[in-house]
Amino acid sequence: MSIKFDRAAAILFLTVGALFMYGSMQIAETSYGSVVGPNIFPFFLGAVLFLLSLRLFYETFHYQKKYGEKEPLQVKVFVIIFLSALLYIAALETIGYVITTFVFLLVCFQAMERGNWLKSIMISACFSGGIYYLFVVVLKGTLPSFPVWF
Repeated sequence: MSIKFDRAAAILFLTVGALFMYGSMQIAETSYGSVVGPNIFPFFLGAVLFLLSLRLFYETFHYQKKYGEKEPLQVKVFVIIFLSALLYIAALETIGYVITTFVFLLVCFQAMERGNWLKSIMISACFSGGIYYLFVVVLKGTLPSFPVWF
């Protein structure tokens, strides 16, 4: 773990989170056909990023006590997750939210920790289905649905 890198990343993500929250306040509060406005999700994501960045910055002060040596960079895992994020963005509209998110999470979980397929499948399915249900059914929002051929 690099203390300087983690502190710089925490400050960068803290700034991005604050800018997301500020930018979401500039978006109109209502959207046609949706009870939930387009400003809610970016504000929520910005707040989560902001809070997690604060926690990361706080934890950098305790690194010396926990970790004595540096961990090697996991470039292969980063490349796999980065490419799967690009494919996720490209396929979201055509394949739909639930299937695309399920596959994306499954690939990411397996890239970070190989094995334990059942656990990865269950978490991916519950998260993608649960968020779709919560956002579309409960909050009356809109997400890309299932593909036409499904």
